Amino acid sequence: MNGVIYARYSSDSQREESIEGQIRECKEFAERNCINIVDIYIDRAFSAKTDKRPDFQRMIKESSRKNFDVVIVWKLDRFARNRFDSAHYKAALKKNGVKVVSATEAISKGSEGVLLETMLEGMAEYYSVELAEKVNRGMKENALKCKYNGGTLPIGYVIDSDKHYQLDPITSPAVADAFEMYANGMGMQQIADELNIRGVRTQRHNGKLDTDNVTSMLHNRKYIGEYKYKDVVIPGGIPAIVTQEMFDRVQERMTLNKKAPAKHKAEDEYLLTTKLYCAKCKCFMVGESGTSHTGYVHRYYKCVSVKEHRGCNKKTVKKDWIENLVLEQIQKIILDDDLIERLTDMALEKLGSENKVLPILQKRYSETEKAINNMLNAIEQGIITPSTKQRLEELEQQKGELSVQIMKEEMSKPVLTREQILFWFHRLRKLNIEKLEHRRKLIDTFINAIYLDDDKMVITFNFKDGSKTITFAEIEAAEKGSDFTDFGAPKRAVFGLLSFLINNNAA
Repeated sequence: MNGVIYARYSSDSQREESIEGQIRECKEFAERNCINIVDIYIDRAFSAKTDKRPDFQRMIKESSRKNFDVVIVWKLDRFARNRFDSAHYKAALKKNGVKVVSATEAISKGSEGVLLETMLEGMAEYYSVELAEKVNRGMKENALKCKYNGGTLPIGYVIDSDKHYQLDPITSPAVADAFEMYANGMGMQQIADELNIRGVRTQRHNGKLDTDNVTSMLHNRKYIGEYKYKDVVIPGGIPAIVTQEMFDRVQERMTLNKKAPAKHKAEDEYLLTTKLYCAKCKCFMVGESGTSHTGYVHRYYKCVSVKEHRGCNKKTVKKDWIENLVLEQIQKIILDDDLIERLTDMALEKLGSENKVLPILQKRYSETEKAINNMLNAIEQGIITPSTKQRLEELEQQKGELSVQIMKEEMSKPVLTREQILFWFHRLRKLNIEKLEHRRKLIDTFINAIYLDDDKMVITFNFKDGSKTITFAEIEAAEKGSDFTDFGAPKRAVFGLLSFLINNNAA
């Protein structure tokens, strides 16, 4: 894995040495776990109670480049102390395939807060989906009118003031010639070279065309006048550049010249990555696979210290076995009505403090909305001044900013009833553990860390301080076997017994 380090100290009685110590321990953690450090982000004299930290924001932004897989912090409070910010930015990193790990803490402090944070992440996702639905409704209305809905504009078109497609008099003839050239036997590279000589460019920086651009162009049905946005397809919705006959000739030749696609072997997602630790050396256990002489692919978790031959002798464990075991424990937890009631009490207690900021923001939002309506009424009556447009734009921007602040406040201290929280937990019972997305959601919600040894296992949950140890000696004594060998076949009886033991200890 590639990783980055995020280090921070606030201005209260801390010094530069604090940063040096954080980075040293984070580097030691990375070395133990074979994580290649590609960058270090440092904020000096900035509190974690705010997200206005320059290097923190730079790290979040650069995560979209997919150059690193984990963010290593000395302690989790270095990342954020505000629960909303923690949930919000972890969710942003998760979208880019990045996880946050602590170099010194396997168990988060304030465990009921961790579960609450997970609920807030779910609520943030809900608000995001709701906002997306509203945006999609507007986009669909545009689509039904064949209007431009954003994205990269195809070469050969421009957008008019009503957001309709119009032919670009400069580049549309070049597009028609590209179809003609390919239909008459010219190759993709030759066409790209010809268009580059004629000065045709893509919208990217120094956007010279290559064979991929030409291939995409020749496949684009917009050039026969077909408007498409998601499930809205309107033939003749935009001006055509080539005829249907020419387009069909090109598609036929491309089909004949098409090479067989490369076969990429899909890899399973290892759901316990950054949660499963080797109990012997405290390193991560990470996914690895191997193919037997029969062609069967075995997938398992292996200690990174063992992978690097650094002296650890921890045995590997089968991926499906350990993940299914953990998921079965989670299912038993969410089916425990008494435990769900206690977790609900914890959540209500955390959410119980009154939000004094929200009413002020809502009042300002209402006043701004009223001011906008007043200006619109004045415009309709013909009362327009040179500063009208500028003021209206300022009010619209202010309204948007207030809307975001209100959403953040509602999510940081949401007004939820006991019934709503119970409903959220009960929804988890309906998740299907055969689906990867549902398996991932359950593990991320409930599992904090798992320490795995050859004779025992420790599971720590997000809702419970401390941990419980389960030894496998009892199972061996019952002649059931532990199934903690390299490729031993799982035994269902052991699976059930382990579930019973772990569930009793966790509850």
